[in-house]
Amino acid sequence: MRAWGPLAAVCLGTFMLLLDVTIVVVALPDMAEALGASLSDLQWVVDGYALALAALLLGAGAAADILGRRRVHVAGVVLFAAASLLCGLASGPGTLVAARAVQGVGAAAMLATTLPLLGAVYQGRQRSAALGVWGAVSGGAAAIGPVLGGLLTAGPGWRWIFFVNLPVSVVAVWLTLKVVPESKGPRGMRVDWAGTVTFAGFAGGTTYAVVRAGEDGWGTTAALVSAGLAALALVCFVLAERRAAHPLLDLALLRRPAFVGAMLGAFAFNGVAFGVTPYLSIWMQTLLGMSPVRGGLTLLPLTVAAMVVAVLTGRLLHGVPARLTIGGGLLLIGAGCCAQAVLDAGSSWTALVPGFVLVGMGTGLVSPTVAGAALAAVPPQRAGMAGGAVSTVRQLGYALGVAVFGTVLTSRAAGTLPHEAAHTLAGGGAGALRGSYGEQTLRAAFASGLDAALLTAGAVGLVAGVLVLVLVRPDRGGCDGVMESVAPALDQGRAPTRR
Repeated sequence: MRAWGPLAAVCLGTFMLLLDVTIVVVALPDMAEALGASLSDLQWVVDGYALALAALLLGAGAAADILGRRRVHVAGVVLFAAASLLCGLASGPGTLVAARAVQGVGAAAMLATTLPLLGAVYQGRQRSAALGVWGAVSGGAAAIGPVLGGLLTAGPGWRWIFFVNLPVSVVAVWLTLKVVPESKGPRGMRVDWAGTVTFAGFAGGTTYAVVRAGEDGWGTTAALVSAGLAALALVCFVLAERRAAHPLLDLALLRRPAFVGAMLGAFAFNGVAFGVTPYLSIWMQTLLGMSPVRGGLTLLPLTVAAMVVAVLTGRLLHGVPARLTIGGGLLLIGAGCCAQAVLDAGSSWTALVPGFVLVGMGTGLVSPTVAGAALAAVPPQRAGMAGGAVSTVRQLGYALGVAVFGTVLTSRAAGTLPHEAAHTLAGGGAGALRGSYGEQTLRAAFASGLDAALLTAGAVGLVAGVLVLVLVRPDRGGCDGVMESVAPALDQGRAPTRR
């Protein structure tokens, strides 16, 4: 227990917070029916968590360096558990979205401290082993999320995808307090509160603008004002980072093409690979009549391919330039999304399998190497900042992907149905529309919207893959290996995190 107890404690928290990124996907139709939720409500159930996690991750890491990483980690677990209870008890979509956002705040505190805590405990071979186990747990959480979500939704009900966090949280807190030592960052550090607040405003404003545009159109006051405020927040963020003594992001790093390429790749990766998945789940359950369990199991071709390729990448592609694994992986993901865009009124889920496999193969190439590529592109003293930035843009990419592709889906479906009906259909309300429209009409409209969203995702993935191949070049020492790049960040007391 003394040797590997800290790893077990950290992995418990990591598994729980990453599981909640994907576990809600197959429960969305049941949530919509139980709470009377609209498409925008469902988007925020997914995005509220991812946005809070992305917006506060860097700030939480800086605060933990000052206040104590174990203390912040435990506080994050407690907050996450309390928010999970509120999610499970939610009586309406507004309450659920708010609780999901609070969950994201707790998750940010947990994720920001995960690897720094490991770095303070383990050295040498033990550190490599701990990182390997942590990486496997991280990948496993994302893979098992839809399946576990389906089992819980079909069994005790969708509320249990949140209630299940409570006993795990109790064990995680007890184990962390018992076996994980406290650690802090270098003295003299300060939290960049101005950067944290302005970045949160930019991320939230941008996502809100896209969601409102999908619901009411870009010409509405709400969408335009949100977009304008997001742009203003971005300007304020840049000004704050230029003046901060300890900025969240050193803007000088953006002058490094390899770092910019890695950030673009990380941003596109999560959005393209997973941003359409919630709508595929809604399509399978509300129009194809699948159970939540079967809906979750349909994603196994993607997750199995991702896990197999990730293992092979670590064993066989050691030393291969990251530009090839990340750029090539994004090209595979883009091609996989395009390969899924073949749906029509008579399609079944099996039409998605070839595309799922391609997306899974690309995910297995990108996920283990994208953080290492960002770290390899910056000086060692900026390694922790670079790793945290990659994790931030990955979650932001996912949140924006869900919002953008939902807007595209609704816009295309509105070519067959009235806009309000298309919005209801995309939100899982097929049952309410069957009295007014035929089954074939609804299937055709949803399939057309999915095709448009998948083609958009595919185009983004292909463009991002090309940009990564052009931009990502070794800036120093040719350090392209994952563990070699992670080690300097751990030695700095801050570390990269991944989905």
